[in-house]
Amino acid sequence: MDLRLNNRLLGAAAVLVAAASLPVTGLTAASAHTSAVSGTEHFQSMAASATATPVVIAHGVFTDHGVNHPGAKVDTFVLQKGRFQVAHKVTSTIHHFNPKTCLDQLLLRGTYTLGHGTGKYAGISGSGTLVFSLLAILPRVSGKCSTTKPPVALQVILKESGPVSLP
Repeated sequence: MDLRLNNRLLGAAAVLVAAASLPVTGLTAASAHTSAVSGTEHFQSMAASATATPVVIAHGVFTDHGVNHPGAKVDTFVLQKGRFQVAHKVTSTIHHFNPKTCLDQLLLRGTYTLGHGTGKYAGISGSGTLVFSLLAILPRVSGKCSTTKPPVALQVILKESGPVSLP
């Protein structure tokens, strides 16, 4: 697979890895800063385009949604009532590409850490594990799979979970 497309897909993977790390809102004004809230939070992110901003849903102890602004190793999640950073680390990668069908499959596993929150997320901390899945069909150009053009179909799903704490 061409390095440029692989970097684009891995960049999309990093975006979603971080994006799904989006935790916690849904706090009431009274509970946001007067007592600690903690528990297991689950995050799911999905995108259907290499250029789309991933939408993330957090659920478990808290429920909220927002978007991810990716960085090289640290992403910023902007939710309804604040923002925070998510540092992610990929610990294993499985990649399969079928040049006959142009099907590209990527599975990443790793960890994430939360911090540097503002608004209702001031003081947020937590960490957990992630699983990222990418399934794409590359376009054909002159009968061959093109690694320089965007995929004709793409599905990216990121699932994360772990303990979260807000002071």
